[in-house]
Amino acid sequence: MTYVVAENCIRCKYTDCVEVCPVDCFREGENFLVIDPDECIDCSLCVPECPAGAIYAEDDLPEDQRQFIAINADLAKKWKPIVEKKDAPADADEWLNVKDKLSLLKR
Repeated sequence: MTYVVAENCIRCKYTDCVEVCPVDCFREGENFLVIDPDECIDCSLCVPECPAGAIYAEDDLPEDQRQFIAINADLAKKWKPIVEKKDAPADADEWLNVKDKLSLLKR
């Protein structure tokens, strides 16, 4: 089992989670983060750090978010690691509770 970043991260992209990751498994895109499933050691340290509540254990991922397993795996191969916290986008809080953001994901 690995951890997965789901839809609520899109356009929010808080990076609090990367600071606590002991294996640097996060990858950064323009408006989203993913977890590299080959690097994740299932420690769960990132889950409580995410202000958006966007990180789930793969087995606990809501049914309507299951596509993010493949999205994380695919984009983790393309995006560069992020290992230090960065400022969230200026409008991150405005996007926090917006639903159905998958079409806004910049790959």
